[in-house]
Amino acid sequence: MFDLPVGTKEQARAATKFREFLLDEGFEKSQFSVYARFCNGKEQFETYMRRVEAKLPDNGDVHILSFTDRQYENIVRFSGQRRRRQKKNPDQLALF
Repeated sequence: MFDLPVGTKEQARAATKFREFLLDEGFEKSQFSVYARFCNGKEQFETYMRRVEAKLPDNGDVHILSFTDRQYENIVRFSGQRRRRQKKNPDQLALF
């Protein structure tokens, strides 16, 4: 998850470049500033965390969260006013 400044053209370009990097790395856009990627274990999570860290924009906030499969299965989802069915559990989910 991230909150990047876009007040100047340079900042907007940096934010766009960061989003494009995440997509190129196999992340899926969940919301405009929330991207997710399934990882097969802690080592793969650490690898992606280092890759993201190397591409961080100069300004803004980036939060990296990881969920185990058991934690992921307990997420309650709503779409509109209806509860959504649970998704298939991944081995691990990383949100950026």
